[in-house]
Amino acid sequence: MTGTAGRGAAPVGAASACVLLASVLWGTTGTAATLAPDVGPLAIGAVAMGLGGLLQAVVAAPRIRREAPLLRAQRGVVLLGALAVAAYPPAFYSSMHLAGVATGTVVSIGSAPLASALIERVVDGRRLTRRWITGAVLGLSGTVLLCAAEATAGTSSGPGARPAGSTVLGVALGLTAGLTYAVYSWAAHRLIGRGLTSGAAMGTVFGIGGLLLVPVLPATGAPLLDSWSAAAVGAYMALVPMFLGYVLFGWGLARVGASTATTLTLLEPAVAAVLAVLVVGERLRPAGWAGVALIVCCLGVLTVPFPGAAGPRAATPPRPLPPVEEDADVSVPHRAPAGEHVRAEGH
Repeated sequence: MTGTAGRGAAPVGAASACVLLASVLWGTTGTAATLAPDVGPLAIGAVAMGLGGLLQAVVAAPRIRREAPLLRAQRGVVLLGALAVAAYPPAFYSSMHLAGVATGTVVSIGSAPLASALIERVVDGRRLTRRWITGAVLGLSGTVLLCAAEATAGTSSGPGARPAGSTVLGVALGLTAGLTYAVYSWAAHRLIGRGLTSGAAMGTVFGIGGLLLVPVLPATGAPLLDSWSAAAVGAYMALVPMFLGYVLFGWGLARVGASTATTLTLLEPAVAAVLAVLVVGERLRPAGWAGVALIVCCLGVLTVPFPGAAGPRAATPPRPLPPVEEDADVSVPHRAPAGEHVRAEGH
């Protein structure tokens, strides 16, 4: 049903909490992938994002059909987001495979806020707030420390050591993953800002991206069927981090800016690093723990309300958007700053 602006609207803090919970779920993917060592990174990425994306599309099918005219009007943004979704998992999981779970995750997610901010500044003309800049500096400083500590540990002699060339290639793929992550986050946020519900926007972008990834499975996915443990890892990756995680992320993305959302996901590399130490057996040096602490400080700056602050907005409000349709069920306009009318899912 629909209602007046603000009715049933969730506070920005709840939206931030959804993004943070999604980040925790995503932080488990690298460790989960190590539990199926015979399954390559391409197969892991295809089953996770491919099947997870298709499941999102199936669940959101009624909304997608209802909002098809809006989707067709924004088909360029939809296609750009879908291509980024398809490119992200091969780069991300290959980065972790080559550079290590912690390093690959840190580079991939740590570079996304800068890429997202650049996209919003160049394409949307948005001005980043001082609060976001402070949080981003803390978070990115933490990711640099964490990455340096993990790279040093990974390339040193001893168990688990990796060739320097492998680490460098893994870092390059991580930067590619960060860029594609920023692109599909921006695309989904733009679609939501143009009047689509988060379910329709995420379901369409991830559904098409999932279709693009499906052909990878016949070529690389045979090891997923070799054992129950490998199949369980594939099912977990598709259902929990990719499906549930991106449902939470889409709900939060409807209420905070794309650059803020990608900055909040800096919690993911911290979770991945801790799990890599506790479960996988990777080493984390003192500088790495200092990086984790800086990331926690970053999240505090972005999520803890300050007197007179409206919440962790990343940018000035965009131009007014077209009015929303009144026939959409389970959709209510959320409370937004003056001049910004965004259609978001409610309960």
